[in-house]
Amino acid sequence: MIPNKAVVTAASPTEHHLPLQTLVDSEGLAKTALEIILDDIFAAGLESVAIVIHPGTREAYLDAAGSHAERLTLIEQKGPRGYGHAVWCAREFTGGDPFVLLVSDHLYLSCEESSCVRQLLALAASHDGCVSAVNPTHESKLHLYGTIGATRVPASPSIFEVNTVIEKPTPTLAEQELIIPGLRAGNYLCFFGMHSLTSAVMEHLDTLVSKMGESGVLGLTPTLAHLAKSEKYLATELAGQRFNIGERYGLLKAQLSLALAGPHRDEVLTDLIEITAHSRPGCQSS
Repeated sequence: MIPNKAVVTAASPTEHHLPLQTLVDSEGLAKTALEIILDDIFAAGLESVAIVIHPGTREAYLDAAGSHAERLTLIEQKGPRGYGHAVWCAREFTGGDPFVLLVSDHLYLSCEESSCVRQLLALAASHDGCVSAVNPTHESKLHLYGTIGATRVPASPSIFEVNTVIEKPTPTLAEQELIIPGLRAGNYLCFFGMHSLTSAVMEHLDTLVSKMGESGVLGLTPTLAHLAKSEKYLATELAGQRFNIGERYGLLKAQLSLALAGPHRDEVLTDLIEITAHSRPGCQSS
């Protein structure tokens, strides 16, 4: 099942500005975080993208999309009703088709020639159900991510069959429910912010939205947890890093990693050494 559509959520009332931030990509070109995300999506072969946005931000997002603006469908989420509701807002765009889901406050850097989106699609091509990207994450960051319980697929150590999904578990709950043999102590498999999903996701979200009334808040986790119990739902550990640009220093970490991955690595390292030398207490730059 290879999707040709993508949905990117960017409707948070407190974080919708994050994808509009400007960075310098690994080739040394100034781009917004949104444009970097869209570069990866379209380079992976996906044909159309819907972005679920905060009301009143349409023009800002079109400007931030750069050359990709004409290929986008922008959908407003009228109120802050949760991640699952934001995904549901794109139901007419996805129709009955599978789709890739990404969050707009994460940037990705692959450790291989193939981008993280391409790696996800490679597994999706051989599986009829949903696939979520995951990453080993220390328990100190569990409060930021949905986390899975799973078993490894025989002969495929980076692929897992999901049996449990818990949103932002405490370390105690994770230790009780989500330990996966083979991970380092204190590490769990957390969502990477990237999924390949089937139309069953929209169908289940539609059922939940119809029950919650006009002011309810809906996450995506209940639907993913339902999938884990009702069908073969896979997760894959990608060869890459995610950078949550909404975290403290997240944008800085993403920028440094992009810079060090490109042809200007030596220049950046030299500058970092100089900055470090002049940042010691009592030192002043000349």
